[in-house]
Order: sequence, then structure tokens, then C-alpha cells
Amino acid sequence: MMRGGGWFRYMHSTSDAKPNVTRRLLLRVLAYAGPYRRQIASMLATILLTTGLGLLNPLIFREIIDGALAEKDLERLHILALGLVAIPVASGGVRIVQRKLNVSIGEGVIYDLRVALYHHLQQMSLRFFTNTKTGELMSRLNNDVVGAQNAISNTIVSIITNVITVVATLAVMLSMEWRLTILGVLVLPCFVFIARRLGRRLKEIAREQMNHNAQMNAMMNETLNISGALLVKLFGRIDQEVAHFEERAADVRDAGILRAVLGSQFFVLIGLVSVVGTALVYWVGGILVIQDAFTIGTIVAFGAYLTQLYTPLQSLTNAPVDFAQSIVSFERVFEIIDLPLDIAERADATHLEKVRGALLFDEVTFRYTVNDEQLLSDVERVGRMDNVAATRTGRFKRGENGFATGGMVHQARELALDSLRFRIEPGQLVALVGPSGAGKTTLTYLIPRLYDPAAGRITLDGYDLRELSLATLADNIGMVTQETYLFHDTIRTNLLYAKPAATNAEIEAAAKVAHIHDFIMGLSEGYDSIVGERGYRLSGGEKQRIAIARVVLKDPRILVLDEATSHLDSQSEALIQDALSRVMQGRTSIVIAHRLSTILAADKILVLDRGAIVEQGSHDQLLQIDGLYARLYETQFSQQRHLV
Repeated sequence: MMRGGGWFRYMHSTSDAKPNVTRRLLLRVLAYAGPYRRQIASMLATILLTTGLGLLNPLIFREIIDGALAEKDLERLHILALGLVAIPVASGGVRIVQRKLNVSIGEGVIYDLRVALYHHLQQMSLRFFTNTKTGELMSRLNNDVVGAQNAISNTIVSIITNVITVVATLAVMLSMEWRLTILGVLVLPCFVFIARRLGRRLKEIAREQMNHNAQMNAMMNETLNISGALLVKLFGRIDQEVAHFEERAADVRDAGILRAVLGSQFFVLIGLVSVVGTALVYWVGGILVIQDAFTIGTIVAFGAYLTQLYTPLQSLTNAPVDFAQSIVSFERVFEIIDLPLDIAERADATHLEKVRGALLFDEVTFRYTVNDEQLLSDVERVGRMDNVAATRTGRFKRGENGFATGGMVHQARELALDSLRFRIEPGQLVALVGPSGAGKTTLTYLIPRLYDPAAGRITLDGYDLRELSLATLADNIGMVTQETYLFHDTIRTNLLYAKPAATNAEIEAAAKVAHIHDFIMGLSEGYDSIVGERGYRLSGGEKQRIAIARVVLKDPRILVLDEATSHLDSQSEALIQDALSRVMQGRTSIVIAHRLSTILAADKILVLDRGAIVEQGSHDQLLQIDGLYARLYETQFSQQRHLV
């Protein structure tokens, strides 16, 4: 018995979402077959050839019965028997070629779709990724792409093959006996009726199964990476997570079983209809044979043709269902490809060969609002949350102003940044200070254009960031975030990510600046040591120093960093502070400051509170104001005075 009333739930689903199979959509689907025109033309030729060869066997049977056997002609019998062997051999060889062509087309389409998806996803803004589950994206890139490929390499090919087979078979049958041909196709309305009744339900289940698979993939992605596994173990939630996974896996299982059962019902009913049509033909044909209006060989050949007719007719009857299911996959793939780019590069974007590093924030306002047009659809996107409980159930509620009211919230207020105005001259060090949630990290994310302001503008050397090429920003802005991310690869590969053409001497020089070279050389594999998933084989200080070395190797004109060192031991902290002081020399630097030494060295201090700059100036000037900075100094920085 199914858990949770699975059968009842699926049989009474109220989902009426249907793929909108428009001419434009079909042309777009077929466009992906465009690069494979030659293979498709060759495959069509093989289809015609195999169809023609398949039509010869019943004629040989008729000739054996009415000719060779009736006339006791052994020579003719030998030749015809040899033909019965030669035709399948030739047909098999052609089918092997056809399969190779078919697979080449299908795998090519998978490649094209995946590359198009991945390229578009890489262009999406950070806002998209903070509101979309990675598991859902993996489902689109894998399951849905394969489903879309199936439409081109299997469904469409099958439709073409079956249409050719039906037309050719009907032509031969009509030439043999038109009355029996009409009798044989009288059962066609039954095929259509069954296909419409069960086919629609199969299509709905296919959509549900995709959604359940996406939910299951999303959960696996969240709980089977190292961070998720660590969290599960630390809170002792293994049993609960297994139970949640059982629910999602049960949904996938229930949908799969129901889809298989309904599919079996479909083909059983279609088979019964075929049996009725065959019986009618043999009954009436037998009468004609008894009346000497028909030869035995002809009725045997006619029966064979009837089987060849009903088999493709069954497939053609189900073809709209198969194609509709594939269209669901294409819809899900196209939904991502059609998502508008939040951070788009202008066609006439300016590329700066040399950047001075002057930054201006001109009345910059920013909101963490979410535009649904730039996210996956609510129906397809799973697991958006409104509270901790909903994290494991997939429920979601959106508040006013388009804000997510739960896990997606970055700020408790509508404005993350409110009318910021300040200037940073080339080579200056600016320290950002403020309480937690003041908007410091958000401000730094606007500089490399991870987000665009809702109002106002940010300029670099007098150019609005939106006027500059993304390559200009990427080449000249280096960022070290509080949470260091390393790929599961060697230290060398992680460093080369900043400058793929860097020499070993440049890599080692950057590592020495970051005080990490000696540590790396102490490892058994040196720079070829694997850092582990997200760098978990390294300590926090070691990861942060590698991140600093990576930025040094990039050699950006503007440096943006979160100087979060509170979780490090004193030795690592001292090494990192020295490394940062070296890196910041001669660059425009914006630092979320946690160290008094950095604040004292800053040319300008910006004090943020609730998204606004409430104070700015030097250390001494801000102390004289006796405002928020003075209070932060007494509570957060005063204990560091003896270290300065």
C-alpha cells in the first residue's frame, strides 16, 4: 500500500498545467536539430530503406504459399527462403547505421542544450542564485535536458518512421484488397479515444514526476555536500533528514509506479483493439478465401501487413503524449534560457585598458526585492521557504514589496542601502564600519556589479559601471570574501583561477606575499595538494591566505575585502594582517574593517547603520563626534588598542 494516500493524490491531481505546443515552440525545438541536417537527411534515407525492406517479407510469404508451394517449385522456394534471411540481415545493418546517426543527433542536442543552459546560468546575477536551489538547477541541466533530447532523437524520429511505415503499408494493402484495408482501419477511432483519455493523464504524471525529482535532487544537494552533512551531524538530525528524504523519494516512487501502471493499461487496451481489428480481417478474409475470391497466400500476407500497420499506429496514437511529455522538458529548459539577465552587458560597453581606481557612489539606493520574471516559475521552483519548518517541507510565502518573508531575507527592512553618496580617490584605503546588518557587505557587492543599484549610480573613473564591459570590472576588481571558496582541486589550480597563464614563479611569489608558501611547501604534494570539498582539508586561516594569494596573483587595481579574522588563531591573524597590508599598498581598497589597525590606517572611514552612511571621516574626527563610531570603538575596538 502506498504511503500518504499516494494513489489517491495522483489520481485526483488538480494540476491542469499543460504544455503550450505552439508553432513557435515547435520551430524552436526543431531549431536545435538544425546543425545536424546532414545526419538527419542520412537517417531519413535509412528509414525509407528499412521501411521498404520491411514491406518485402509479406510478399515473399505470399509467393511461397501461392507460387512455390502450390506449383512445387523447389528452386523458387530456395531463392525465396534465402530472401527471408537476406532481408533481415540487410535491414539490421541499415538499422545499426540509423542508430548511430540517431545517437549522434541526440547526444549533440544534449551537448548544445547543456552548454546554452550553463552559459546563460553563468551570466545570471547573484540574486538569481540566492533565490534558486542548486538541486533544481541540476535537475534542469540533467533530467530535463535528457527529456528534451528524447523529443528530437526518439519521439520525432519515431513519428517520422511510423508515418512512413503506415503510409507505405496502407498503399500496399490497398493495392491488394481495398475492402479488407478499410475493415482493418475501422478500429482507428478506438486508438484515438484511448490515447486521449489515458494520454492526458500520463502527461500530467510526467510533469509531477519531474517536479518531485527536482525536490528530491534539491534535498540531496543540500544535505550531501560537506557543509550540509556537517550541519546534520552537529544537530543530530540524521533520522529526521532520512524521514524527509523518504517522503520525497516516496513521491517519486508513487509517480513512477502510477506512470508505469497507466502506461501498461494504455498498451493493453491498444493491444486488445488491435486483436479485434486483426480478427475481423481474418474472419472476412477467410470467407473470401472459402469463396475463392482470395488466395491463402494473399490473406497470410495481408495479416502480416496488418500487424505492421497496427504497431506503428499504436506508436502514432501515443506520439502526441510522448511529444507533450518531451515538450514539458523543453519548457523547463527554455524557461531558464529565456530568463532575462539582471546584470546585462551593453552592446556598446566601454572596455578600459587602464583603470585608475576612482570610485563614486552617487545617491545609491538598493533593495533586495525579487522580480519573479527573473526567477524560475513558482510551479517549477521548489522549496522556497518562509520559516525554518518550511525549509524541510518546501512551503513558501512572499511578503509585501516582493520580499521573501523567510530564509531569503537579507535585511529586515525594505531598503538595504539608502541614498549613499561618497567618493574614493585612486589608491585610497576606505574602511567600512557598522553594526551587523548595516549594509556593509551589500555595499561591497555593488562594486564588482554582482548587483545593480535600484536608484543612483556608481562610477569607476567617471564611467557608470553599467556602461563598462563586465571584463573591465572582472579584470580590475579583486575581492576576498568572508567565506573563502576553493574548488575541490589542487592548490595550484585554485590559484591559477585568478590568472591561468601565471608561471610557477608568479604563483610562488603571490603565495609568499600571502604568507602561505612555506605551509604549502610543507605538504607532501606541495602546490599539487588537493584542498578537498570547498577547501575543508585546510584551516580557516590557510584558506583565507590562499584566497589572498589568489587575489595577489590577479593583481587588481581595486581591492574589496571582508577583513573577518575573529575566528582565526593569533598567529594566522597576524600573518593575514601582514599579508593584507602588503596587498593593499598602491591599490584602491575598500575593507569591511574588524581590526583597529586597519581603521587607523584608513584614509577614510564610512560608518553605516541600517543602510545609510551616518558618519564619515578619520578616526580622530569620528571620535570627536561622539556618535555611533565612538560607541563601536568602545565596545568592539578598544580591547585591540594595546596591539596597535
